[in-house]
Amino acid sequence: MIEVILRRFEEPDEVRELELGRFEVVHIGGLTIGRATYQPGWRWSEHVPSDEPLCTVEHVGLVLEGTATAAFEGGRVVELRAGELFHIPAEPHDSWVVGDEPYVSLDFMGAERYAAR
Repeated sequence: MIEVILRRFEEPDEVRELELGRFEVVHIGGLTIGRATYQPGWRWSEHVPSDEPLCTVEHVGLVLEGTATAAFEGGRVVELRAGELFHIPAEPHDSWVVGDEPYVSLDFMGAERYAAR
């Protein structure tokens, strides 16, 4: 019999609560997928507990709602908008929500390490 697994983020394996946001984690098919939901005003460097001043996790994802930035140490700033797939390299970067609407994205790579305590 072929085994089919169906999962929903409403029943995640883990929830990482953050100030002004949350990161829900689902393990499926050998992958770890995360759903990030951040409110206006959220900023990685201020609201994600870490020993590092900037995020160094490599990300591959899809923006579902809203807009955020990825800002790298060298000064490059990239906006991530709804409908866009993204690859953020494992270079130190900050991120924040742009505008007055929540930002929601799926992380297909990096979720196992992102915001983990």
